[in-house]
Amino acid sequence: MTSRTVVVTGATGNVGSELVRLLAGRADLDVRAVTRDPAGADLPDGVAAVRADLLDPRDASAHDAAFAGADAVFLVWPTASPEGAELVVDAIARHARRVVFLSALGVPESDPDGEPPAGLFHATLEWLIRRTGPEWTFLRAGGFATNTLGWAEEIRASGTVHWVYGGASRSLIHEADIAAVAARALTEDGHAGASYELTGPSVVTQVEQVRLIGEAVGRDVRWVELSEQDARVRLRDQGWTPEFIEGGLAHWARIVDEPEPVTDTVEKLTGAPARSFAQWANEHADAFR
Repeated sequence: MTSRTVVVTGATGNVGSELVRLLAGRADLDVRAVTRDPAGADLPDGVAAVRADLLDPRDASAHDAAFAGADAVFLVWPTASPEGAELVVDAIARHARRVVFLSALGVPESDPDGEPPAGLFHATLEWLIRRTGPEWTFLRAGGFATNTLGWAEEIRASGTVHWVYGGASRSLIHEADIAAVAARALTEDGHAGASYELTGPSVVTQVEQVRLIGEAVGRDVRWVELSEQDARVRLRDQGWTPEFIEGGLAHWARIVDEPEPVTDTVEKLTGAPARSFAQWANEHADAFR
């Protein structure tokens, strides 16, 4: 049997680590994990770790080495700026036949022969990938359930979450569901040119998310509504750019009355329903204890 080589960037992240686990051990695949710290990467047996920093333009030779001989590449861009992405996308295109990019729900279609899109860095990455030539699949994922881990420290300390727009209704997706779709797009035919919108199975308000986390850890966890101005200050202190702060606050305000969409794409592609936020909370309960 001839093995195919699948390269996973972001291999130690939430989605990448799940994807590596799914792919590892398959006799028809050689799995290569790209990381800035191969020595510190906790990878399954049989997965090769290679060092490359996608954000360092001086690392061009490492980029080529990481993608050399690849049949397919899973690309996660590690920052909210597209700066330097063209070099990485070009390196992938020189070596791989297929690229699966973890994008974002709501990214508009772009014209590869037109001007680069403004706004979300995901849109710029999609535009670059379209221009380079390999088969592509875009996984336009909604909000990640793992983002609620940002509340973990406060929940552990006080049993509260101080945040804004508790009524914001989100269709958060489990990282394992993104990985399951990515595994199919990387290894099966029939996904070239597809833009898949991926969400959880239902909308859950932020207040309900906190309640479900409390149920998972076996304690009462309370929501405390924060003003938009206080949230803006907190986001700025966390390093968010002004553009992302205003965009995020506007989105959370909007989905109080207009909930995020729900798709059944995960079930259609994998044969299994998308995992609920309650399931995610139970699986990650130790992080909040």
